[in-house]
Amino acid sequence: MPWHYPIWQVVRFAAPALMAGNAGVLKHASNVPQSALYLGELFIRAGFPEGAFSTLLIGSGRVEAVIRDPRVAAVTLTGSEGAGRSIGATAGDVLKKAVLELGGSDPFIVMPSAELDAAVETAVKARTSNNGQACINAKRFIIHKDVYDEFTRNFVARMDALVVGDPAVGATDIGPLATESGRRDIEELVDHARSKGASILAGGQRLGAGEGWFYAPTVVADLTREVRLWDEEAFGPVASLYKVDSLDSALQVANESDFGLGCAFWSNDAREIARAERYIEAGAVFINGMTISYPELPFGGIKRSGFGRELSMEGIREFCNLKTVWIA
Repeated sequence: MPWHYPIWQVVRFAAPALMAGNAGVLKHASNVPQSALYLGELFIRAGFPEGAFSTLLIGSGRVEAVIRDPRVAAVTLTGSEGAGRSIGATAGDVLKKAVLELGGSDPFIVMPSAELDAAVETAVKARTSNNGQACINAKRFIIHKDVYDEFTRNFVARMDALVVGDPAVGATDIGPLATESGRRDIEELVDHARSKGASILAGGQRLGAGEGWFYAPTVVADLTREVRLWDEEAFGPVASLYKVDSLDSALQVANESDFGLGCAFWSNDAREIARAERYIEAGAVFINGMTISYPELPFGGIKRSGFGRELSMEGIREFCNLKTVWIA
């Protein structure tokens, strides 16, 4: 399980799995050991029997042996695409069920009939929640040309106005990125876009010389296909803007991504909504809102965002074996 929501991510897989009668073994991200140990105690306090859930404080190099252990019946991962390929390959080699929830480059589509003020306000929140470090953050903002200028003007102003600083201070909107390498990855993506002629409408640089890996809330426009941001996930407060002239163009840009986790679609046109629901290639489509992982709804993606579902009845059934019994 990943570091960026170290409690919720684990509970999201463990609650349905344990309710179905499974036991769980957690290998958490190495930079959140205290969360891992806390979770090891939490399920006992909740009333599950001793041994129903345990934590392994091991490095990633020892994970393959755990998956291959015959006592392990199935495996689930929330993490990077690279980790997903590795875990999926090992699970496949020993013919074990796997659920993979990987990266995302979620589109946020705004059509002319949308309530623009609400769309802009939600867009800022959708891009910057958890300092932009979530797989279901909106990352690609696909805006119809009729409202593109107004949306962009208001969106850039709101992103520029965000207060960056100590997350323990109440007035702060954006804290630091979690790791130095994470900030470096974001810098490289934005610098590459700049070198290829993209417009940096807000931010575009690291902030502060003291402790903390801060990066300014950033808006990038005028992207071309040769820009890495077109295809890669930006795991930080960087928004990409795309201008389109029709619903068909919006759907095309949205679906060109190799990721398919979630999508937010903003419109008050019933026919547009019906087409978006049907043709957007994603595990979830949210109409006039932001993509959120609700406990009562199944969650997961398609394409390079992974396979299988967590939460709800679908999440419980992922780690159950269907058995047919026929009696004469």
